[in-house]
Amino acid sequence: MKFKLNALALGAAIAVAGASQATAAPPQPPPLFIVNDNSVSYAYAFNATQPYVADHTQKSITSFTHFDVWAYGTNLFNIDLLKSDINDPSNPCGLAGFPARGCEGTTEIYGFFRSTLGWKEMFGLQFGSFLTNISFKVGGDGNSVNNANAAAKKDVVGGLQFNFALPYGATFAISPLYYSEKNHGSFITSNNSKVDYFSTYRVEGSLNVPIGPKGTPLSFSSLFAFQGPKGNCPAGECAATPAPTKTETYTQQKLNLDVGQLAYNKPGLVSVWVAYVYWHNKFGIDHNLDPTGGSIESTAVVGATVRF
Repeated sequence: MKFKLNALALGAAIAVAGASQATAAPPQPPPLFIVNDNSVSYAYAFNATQPYVADHTQKSITSFTHFDVWAYGTNLFNIDLLKSDINDPSNPCGLAGFPARGCEGTTEIYGFFRSTLGWKEMFGLQFGSFLTNISFKVGGDGNSVNNANAAAKKDVVGGLQFNFALPYGATFAISPLYYSEKNHGSFITSNNSKVDYFSTYRVEGSLNVPIGPKGTPLSFSSLFAFQGPKGNCPAGECAATPAPTKTETYTQQKLNLDVGQLAYNKPGLVSVWVAYVYWHNKFGIDHNLDPTGGSIESTAVVGATVRF
């Protein structure tokens, strides 16, 4: 009798399990985006510059940034709204190339994107513990400025990205790229105020380093970019006569404090940071030919970021 009851119980359990499997929902496909990160930042640059105009302009910078990771790569999009202070000599009050002081400062909108397609994800290639991936990389930049010069930059980049894992949780990425730029300047005296620069090389990269033991709310990051000469800067844009452009160097060193983790145990939500920016031969303009000193930017920047 006991055997019969056990057999009936087992049969009932199997029947219930079969019914459960029959009514279970089909497996769901993996999400399209593995990471989907959006943030808004506000920053203040104490000593921004403008080539051939000024070596000291304070700027407020409001930014929206989107970053995502999906099955085959990554996407990064950023747009900045840059507002100069009232002492910016290139402000919209300047007429016929003669800057005026004391009115509203210049406003600039600058946007860029970068997208990668990983060889590991696309081709199933295996990499070591040091070199973690190689990716195809493409992107572009564009801006619009409301001062008398009315710059309107458009560029495209393309090449490779190499990702590395370093000791103590640090990561490093470097990208050798092809670069091509077109621009506009109201003071350019040829080609309807437009310039098509020569194609050149660009190398950009990043370093991210956590500071202290795991869970410490401090981190350090570094951005850098080197861009080769792109032909002559046309008359009216840089000087009275065309002048060769030079290799351009940009670096940013940032120390970040995760306030969300420190105060609310919610890492990555709110952070404050301080940075140092150095920009040599800004926009490719030879700093030796710029009497204003505006072709070299060296400034501290403070800011805060909220993620959602």
